[in-house]
Amino acid sequence: MDDATRPEGIQLHTRSRELELSYPGGESFRLSCEFLRVMSPSAEVKGHGPGQEVLQVGKLNVAITAIRPVGNYALQLVFDDGHDSGLYSWDYLHTLCRDRDHLWQTYLDELSEAGASRDPDVQVVKLEL
Repeated sequence: MDDATRPEGIQLHTRSRELELSYPGGESFRLSCEFLRVMSPSAEVKGHGPGQEVLQVGKLNVAITAIRPVGNYALQLVFDDGHDSGLYSWDYLHTLCRDRDHLWQTYLDELSEAGASRDPDVQVVKLEL
């Protein structure tokens, strides 16, 4: 683990549902709870190997209810939908910060392709014409 990937500050903003990570050198990133939930490193989301990923849908309003440190290398995030099995290593969190825009766009593209929605109250129906 590179010390540069370990945040020196972690703040949960409950109203905006964002986790703020501050790094040495003044870099600061805000990641939405939804983004963190759909990018969970858990087997439930990532699967046990390539091609086993499970697209997460309807997570628009998800919130983090608890943050638990795991040793000196990770955080366990507890979400209000009951998900709590992902361990977010410092390296993984830093990657999410660095590549957020690309990862988010890829996720949105996958949702669109699947005809799914971020909103749990919306069901998307694709009609073949």
